[in-house]
Amino acid sequence: MTFHFATVWERIAATVGERPALICNGVTRSWREYEERAARLAGSLAAHGIGEGSKVGLYLHNSNEYLEAQFGVFKVGACPINVNYRYKADELVYLLENSDAEALVFQSSYAMRIWEIKDRLPNLKLFIQVDDGTEPLLAFASAYEQLIRDTQPMAPITRDADGVYMLYTGGTTGMPKGVMYNIGAFCGGMLALGAQSRGLPIPTNLDEVEANIRAIEEPPVNLPACPLMHGTGMWLGAMVPSFLGGSVVTSPKLGLDPDLIWGLVEEHQVTDLVIVGDAFAKPLLDALDHAHKRNNPYSLNSLKQMTSSGVMWSSEVKQGLLRHHDMVLADIMGSSEGGMGSSITTRESTADTAKFALNEGVLVIADDGSRVQPGSGDIGLVATSGMVPLGYYKDETKSAATFREVDGVRYSFPGDYATVEADGSITLLGRGSACINTAGEKVFPEEVEEAVKRCPGVVDCLVVGMPDERFGQRVVAVASAADASALTDADVVAYAREHVAGYKVPKQVIMVESVQRAPNGKADYKWAKKVAESAA
Repeated sequence: MTFHFATVWERIAATVGERPALICNGVTRSWREYEERAARLAGSLAAHGIGEGSKVGLYLHNSNEYLEAQFGVFKVGACPINVNYRYKADELVYLLENSDAEALVFQSSYAMRIWEIKDRLPNLKLFIQVDDGTEPLLAFASAYEQLIRDTQPMAPITRDADGVYMLYTGGTTGMPKGVMYNIGAFCGGMLALGAQSRGLPIPTNLDEVEANIRAIEEPPVNLPACPLMHGTGMWLGAMVPSFLGGSVVTSPKLGLDPDLIWGLVEEHQVTDLVIVGDAFAKPLLDALDHAHKRNNPYSLNSLKQMTSSGVMWSSEVKQGLLRHHDMVLADIMGSSEGGMGSSITTRESTADTAKFALNEGVLVIADDGSRVQPGSGDIGLVATSGMVPLGYYKDETKSAATFREVDGVRYSFPGDYATVEADGSITLLGRGSACINTAGEKVFPEEVEEAVKRCPGVVDCLVVGMPDERFGQRVVAVASAADASALTDADVVAYAREHVAGYKVPKQVIMVESVQRAPNGKADYKWAKKVAESAA
């Protein structure tokens, strides 16, 4: 299957033009408006020489404008570059230079940061500023809304489905890396994922895409509670429902506001909520519990599914959510480098934490190159052959290490270790890059974090390894509690000892007011390491 994002979305807009496509802060854009505004933005990009193969940075919060700008970039055959809004000046300069960005669409709240680094970015031809009521328009920037009003819509063009689509991933260590995909294959994969979720045939051409759209009686209404600047929010939260002719509900508010999320679910009759593991699920569950205690529960009647990817989602929290509402909880094991497996939980069917059914074409490879046998207890790297990226942008060495052949088949090795159970499912252990070596034993932080987070009173936890003269490294937990005065380090250690082997038990517990994570809920091990170093 070879498709292009813009070409598919143009066909959907022509098919269901009056259906809502984007909803944010009281503004609803129909598919017709969505396509036209993107076409006007594309006209401006083209007028500035931005076209096939160009890169355009999107430095925005979740919003209608984020998705409109991405659509406009795709329309001219260019590649959108996701910009982490937490980056400071040097990180921004690195990302925009590394990606070869020629234009930048940015939010007014970051205007002063852009003013600070403008002279360090000579390759940027165009700055487009989205007004959010915070900062005035920069003298060298174009106002987003005025640009759309003053530019004629660009007519649809023939686009190269063999071009490159990129997503920058920060990971837990090192500088951000651009993961490159063949745009036709990636777009086809997203279309297939959407079709399969509705029991529809996988489309092979635009006519079949249109037929699927017309066959859907109740289009999805998706709410990505996580940032669109990361893969989970963009791919599962926005792209998949868009390929089904559905709606994407967003909020520009930074940080997770559980009551806001549940209020949006009620107000817009959201059918699908996308999160990232316990970092999102726990606060959302707490909000449901508190609303229930107030005898004013949220109405979740429209919600059919919650989907998470990329971070541990514990079975206890899943069961808590299901007590409030009967729905499907889809736990997707994957990363920017590829999807690996899934775990589905309902009221009728439960799944253990971190246990996943493998996708077709996924292997677990031991360090000696052999395949890990089911039930052996051996540990190996997870490898996936589905939608394998082309590589990392401008990093051949890292590409060769991550994307390589096994028995003549190209696989992606994102770095996740796992064991294979006797039934063929896998238990995810964690990233090798974060693995702690203590007294000759391997300790994966995620397993210890899960044990600590289950301790009554603990809100969140990250685990890191610190130098130790006797053991090489010692296990250190950085944790937060609902009431720190009611929970001692000894309480946490004692609880963990009941759930993990002795060598995995934290030798030290550092209590903090709040555990810092990335906006997408993923672990910020650099921060946890600094906290542990300061405590030492």
